[in-house]
Amino acid sequence: MSPLYSEDKTLDGLSKNKFKYIFFSKNSSNAIHCGICRSSEHQCTLVFRRDFWEISRALEFGIVDSDSSTKRQTHYVGVRPLSAPLLLLQRVYYLSLEFYMGRTLQNTMVNLGLESACDEAIYQVETLFLGLLVLWHLPQPSPWAHWTGRLGEMPEDKQAQNSGTCFLDSMASLGLAAYGYGIRYEFGIFNQKVVNGWQVEEADDWLRYGNPWEKARPEYMRPVHFYGRVQHTAEGVKWVDTQVVLALPYDTPVPGYRNNIVNTMRLWSAKAPCDFNLKDFNVGGYIQAVLDRNLAENISRVLYPNDNFFEGKELRLKQEYFVVAATLQDIIRRFKASKFGSTEFVAIQLNDTHPALAIPELMRILVDVEKLSWEKAWDIVIRTCAYTNHTVLPEALERWPVDLFQNLLPRHLEIIYEINRRHMERITQLYPGDVDRMRRMSLIEEGDVKKINMAHLCIVGSHAVNGVARIHSDIIKSTVFKDFYEMDPHKFQNKTNGITPRRWLVMCNPGLADVIAERIGEDYIRDLDQLKKLLDFVDDEALIRDVAKVKQENKLKFAAHLEEHYKVKINSDSMFDIHVKRIHEYKRQLLNCLHIITLYNRIKKEPNKKWTPRTIMIGGKAAPGYHTAKMIIKLITSIGDVVNNDPVVGDRLKVIFLENYRVTLAEKVIPAADLSEQISTAGTEASGTGNMKFMLNGALTIGTMDGANVEMAEEAGEENLFIFGMRVDDVEALDKKGYDAVSYYNRIPELKQAVDQISAGFFSPDHPGLFKDLVNMLMHHDRFKVFADYEDYIQCQDKVSALYKDTKAWTKKVIHNIAGCGKFSSDRTISQYAREIWGMEPNLEKIAAPDDPR
Repeated sequence: MSPLYSEDKTLDGLSKNKFKYIFFSKNSSNAIHCGICRSSEHQCTLVFRRDFWEISRALEFGIVDSDSSTKRQTHYVGVRPLSAPLLLLQRVYYLSLEFYMGRTLQNTMVNLGLESACDEAIYQVETLFLGLLVLWHLPQPSPWAHWTGRLGEMPEDKQAQNSGTCFLDSMASLGLAAYGYGIRYEFGIFNQKVVNGWQVEEADDWLRYGNPWEKARPEYMRPVHFYGRVQHTAEGVKWVDTQVVLALPYDTPVPGYRNNIVNTMRLWSAKAPCDFNLKDFNVGGYIQAVLDRNLAENISRVLYPNDNFFEGKELRLKQEYFVVAATLQDIIRRFKASKFGSTEFVAIQLNDTHPALAIPELMRILVDVEKLSWEKAWDIVIRTCAYTNHTVLPEALERWPVDLFQNLLPRHLEIIYEINRRHMERITQLYPGDVDRMRRMSLIEEGDVKKINMAHLCIVGSHAVNGVARIHSDIIKSTVFKDFYEMDPHKFQNKTNGITPRRWLVMCNPGLADVIAERIGEDYIRDLDQLKKLLDFVDDEALIRDVAKVKQENKLKFAAHLEEHYKVKINSDSMFDIHVKRIHEYKRQLLNCLHIITLYNRIKKEPNKKWTPRTIMIGGKAAPGYHTAKMIIKLITSIGDVVNNDPVVGDRLKVIFLENYRVTLAEKVIPAADLSEQISTAGTEASGTGNMKFMLNGALTIGTMDGANVEMAEEAGEENLFIFGMRVDDVEALDKKGYDAVSYYNRIPELKQAVDQISAGFFSPDHPGLFKDLVNMLMHHDRFKVFADYEDYIQCQDKVSALYKDTKAWTKKVIHNIAGCGKFSSDRTISQYAREIWGMEPNLEKIAAPDDPR
């Protein structure tokens, strides 16, 4: 047997054809049952409690106990057969400041095929548990059949699972040797409470109950430096007199889908050095020393510190450098330990501009520490780094004040200046005399406050730049990055986003997953393109009936959830019209509000007409410092107060604001949705993934031709979506002509009535002028042109209501949409990243477990 290289130790065995995590599993109900019992005694320090919280936690520890991947018996196989191409040795490092993981337990069970084993283990525990209840004369809990409802609602349950998390799942499922790197935050941005209709932020303590899935790796702790000064010596440049913070890594396993491969997500936690201000301790300055220590560890304290203040800006920049510096040290350590010492085997993907400092930091390491020439170092950086852009809005691109850099990262500022100098020289050679182009393309933006444009840094320092939907990629090439595209067209690519079908269908909507599998088999879970086979059954009465039945069951479950947690009773036969996403002007929740008011006015005007009943649910968080977004939430809740309490309307129209929208809530509401609202102004949404999740789960989309909606319409057929509104060209033409909101207000009576009701205080009788700022914005300063799309939106909603009355015709469109979802698998997205950016080849072959014959 050939010796296998491992990061931690050497094993015996045979490799397949690339570095992989190999997963050793016992996968038996007895092993899991024993793990639960051991964990309930040792990890959870309990016997049993009535609310089952500890038992669900014990199950997590039980899988950890029986599953050697989480015991860290996972290893990269590092032996390459002589016939294997070099690209198979590539490792990819995915850098992101946010990974929204959602429920880990259930996802792990699905990917590892442990559902049956866990069911059996739970049955064994349940029998013991209920027997103890009888002996102790305790009241018995509700049926265990609902046990999955709370499993894994861990501190990693954030607002919405992002594409980065889906990508990690796909990298493991495709057999790619990949690491995800980020920060182990103690607190999320906030828990959202709605008090008297207003958003109130509460601390969101992600680590309050610990995390059984993570493993601290103190042996890989790394120092990260801040502040200090730069010395230029004969031996080279040195960064000295710095303040040091330690980065402690925590590893979380990311299992592939039933292929015995487990990758790692490594998150860094900030720790003060042991000798941090020890002098203060010794002279009695205990309080100040503790405060200083807390300041150091604040780096990983909270996601998205409020950057409206200098301290928040500095902390955010510290976070961005912290994760980059620790990660690059880890990458270089692993690279030096590798048997194959070529930089061709390393790919670093920068997810948005937040990890942009990887470019100057890697230059600093290569030039100042490793003593490479600038030209050699820059060549390595360019070939290693690639950048994903996530926005078409220029104001959303990160810019950092030069003064802040000078104080916090003085050496990096020097490196950025040198990168920019050489960049300007190249522009001068290609476009002599074009001073305006130089100004537009510079990494340094002049003005009252000189700033560094991080997106420009990413483009200059990367070999590939991609958007996340075809229309988005086209827009950035023709607008915000037009000059860069003209200079280096070969860099620009498109990689349309995708979602993992394991979580967003198999896990959250097992009923629909089973209905699909009965018709086309289960292979679609790994190859979502196979959903096209459903088109052969689009007229099949049994399939139409089964799909409609699953949807109604999901609606009943979610209605029960709303009644239990929101104290709201709704009509489960009504259309579930869902609009869940971050609250922002460009997402146009205000357009939805105008439709609600219009529908309300119509019902009031003709109460005896047979209206299609609707339950409209809007959810999402507003950034704490974003006043307009908070006012939008207040308007939604105020409209709901009026509509929901009007006896004339009854259950024909309900408006619900879904408080504290997050992954676990998304997993409940998305399978229950009939209609998905994707109504941003054309040309403003980069891609979106929520639209794909709704589509895969059998909701029809009402939306503009924006983001991934364009490709969804192509895949499912535009006739199977409800498309309305201006296209990108129309928006551009209106910008040139001049958008006059007042003209729409004066021309459209229903729009005028709705706006007047908001303005006059109909929805805020105690504070008639409460929404005057929103009305003023809509009338005079609306960049996102709500009124321009209002009329078409209302007409499109009328078509939605008419079709919903015909269950069979509606369900046929649903089947067309599900069949068109193949393109939107994150497996397809990652396969394209691998082949076209990272130089890797996905491998769907299942790796044999160590106890299997090889």
